[in-house]
Amino acid sequence: MDSGRPFRFPVAHNAVSLDIKGNKTEIMICKYDDKFLVIVTQIGCMGTILHARKEESVLTDPTYSVSIIFGKRDEPWLLACGRQLIEHISCAGSSMHLVLSLGLKDHSPETLKDVTLAVIENRLW
Repeated sequence: MDSGRPFRFPVAHNAVSLDIKGNKTEIMICKYDDKFLVIVTQIGCMGTILHARKEESVLTDPTYSVSIIFGKRDEPWLLACGRQLIEHISCAGSSMHLVLSLGLKDHSPETLKDVTLAVIENRLW
């Protein structure tokens, strides 16, 4: 069924391609009703998948929970990246969860800092 209009992806999204530490890096950020999906890849497919959320309590300051759903569990810098992004999302006033996929060739702190900055620069929150 062709309505004569170009097809539009039904989910709000941003896509960017850039070079991070000599590696071509593709970033896709999607905004759903209840969460953000961020896919960052240098390997052409999804990598480690994390879930991050803000937990609030009336008695204490908010805390942030980041867990690995699938993939490398021995990479603390991946968890730090997820934590920085969910904290940024929360500080921007959103209570939505984050699903983050990191398919990176390099898991160094410098690479993950550049990834975090690139996602924030192209954010949908």
